[in-house]
Amino acid sequence: MNRVYVCSCFGITEQQVREHAGKGACTPRQIASACKAGTDCGGCVRRIQALLGRGACPRREPADQGEPGVLSAGIAALPQPQAQAA
Repeated sequence: MNRVYVCSCFGITEQQVREHAGKGACTPRQIASACKAGTDCGGCVRRIQALLGRGACPRREPADQGEPGVLSAGIAALPQPQAQAA
């Protein structure tokens, strides 16, 4: 098997970064928390960013394009401020 190392300090491969991304680690900081890659010399951080930017993480919908009515229903349920008597 051909292993392409991303982080030489901790022996982390591209495949391992992709696996962590598949489990929800979608930023270099989250990858570092998962496997320490990028926490020693920092030379691999740009490579990790490049891997994450190439579809390693699932795309998320913008907040304003989720289910219709969910946000507005939550706001309508909030208590309204009472008018103060003068």
